[in-house]
Amino acid sequence: MPEELTLPDAHLVQQIRAAAAQDSLSHAVIISGQGDLTGAARYIAAAMQCESPQRPCGQCGPCRKIIKNIHPDVMTADDPDHKNIAVDILREIAADAYILPNEGRRKIYVFPDCGRLDPKAQNVLLKVLEEGPPRSAFLFCAENSSVLLPTIRSRAVEWKLAPAAAGHIPSENAQKLCRLLGAGRKTDIVTFCVKLENSKTSREELRELLSDTRDLLAWALAACYAQPRDALAQQMSSQLGRRKLAACVEIMEKFIRQCNYNIGVGHLAGALAAALTA
Repeated sequence: MPEELTLPDAHLVQQIRAAAAQDSLSHAVIISGQGDLTGAARYIAAAMQCESPQRPCGQCGPCRKIIKNIHPDVMTADDPDHKNIAVDILREIAADAYILPNEGRRKIYVFPDCGRLDPKAQNVLLKVLEEGPPRSAFLFCAENSSVLLPTIRSRAVEWKLAPAAAGHIPSENAQKLCRLLGAGRKTDIVTFCVKLENSKTSREELRELLSDTRDLLAWALAACYAQPRDALAQQMSSQLGRRKLAACVEIMEKFIRQCNYNIGVGHLAGALAAALTA
């Protein structure tokens, strides 16, 4: 049974996808906080190796190999025979980073528990982090990034994974809209949007609804090839598929931006209905 990728929180999903779209994913990333840090690291690895314009797509060859944990250029740094990862293993990784990837964009090294990297071992990585080839990347997982040396932290971008229990719970209206989208009920979607105007929804309330819906869609998009966050994410991922979900996320982002302007809620609701049922 292949491993599944664990879904990062919605905010992190947006950060990863935005950075991937701009080809600005750092060669060194620290994933800290609560939750499945290794799963989040593998999601980042998928974004790095993905061949689709919208990365990660979850359906191209590289993404599928990462899902199955068989991509030859995504490696996990481990040393099951010792409490801490031996310095020799880190030296092998540093040397291997200079060898061209087998088939991917980069060679990616995932460190699932940086608490097992003592200062001497971390120092072995400094040169390759600072002067290494552009086609290598290092993903460090640590609940608290302070276990890493300041010299490591200064060479890496840190992304924090929010604990699921502390996250914002999307509104019932956002969940309802997502269910309507998943079911493909165009008439019901239009009716839902009309009610937004009739109930005198404020622009701020509309922005919150759109943001919550965007987050749910982002979770579902990642759940197309990840361990689902919940039943709704799993349902939407199977009903809508990756392309439709990605398109809906973009629609929500567009209308969230529109809420910043002096545009009537009625006009926004009507335009949203048209965009979602096109």
